[in-house]
Amino acid sequence: MKQLFLKWSFFTATCLLALGTQLASAQAPANPADIIPDKMPFDFPFGTPIKLEKADQLLNTALAEAQKRDWKLICSIADPYGQMVAMKRMDNAQIASIDIAIHKARTAAKYRRETKLFELGIVNNPYLGTLDDVIASRGGIPLIEGGKLIGAIGCSGGTGSQDEVIAKVGAALIK
Repeated sequence: MKQLFLKWSFFTATCLLALGTQLASAQAPANPADIIPDKMPFDFPFGTPIKLEKADQLLNTALAEAQKRDWKLICSIADPYGQMVAMKRMDNAQIASIDIAIHKARTAAKYRRETKLFELGIVNNPYLGTLDDVIASRGGIPLIEGGKLIGAIGCSGGTGSQDEVIAKVGAALIK
């Protein structure tokens, strides 16, 4: 009798646990994209576009870091509207990365967010693939100064994580 009671108790506990798990998951949103934020994300107003002198300073700083690590990269700077301001290519960097670096800077500026977010989001949100002129690869960082978008930096030529590290080094010069 005691064994039957223990088996019944175990069965009941298992059923309750399963039901509780099912109820908990039923309360969570089915799709994270269905969550409605209170505020508009990435709502940075446009600032005065980055000047060529400052763009060169960012590129020199970023590529000096790439040189220290022996990573052959290309970096570009776009204005807040996604138009190229400056670009530098390290010796022996792959030629295809010219267009990719420009595209990363343009995407980060036009969409006011890091290109890494597109990379991470495209798997779970196929809608992102329908956006015009997006590159879903890390290495594009918006340049925010005083809470305003002044441009973006894009780096390419290494792995996505290498590109991102170098872009962040350049972006760090903006306060």
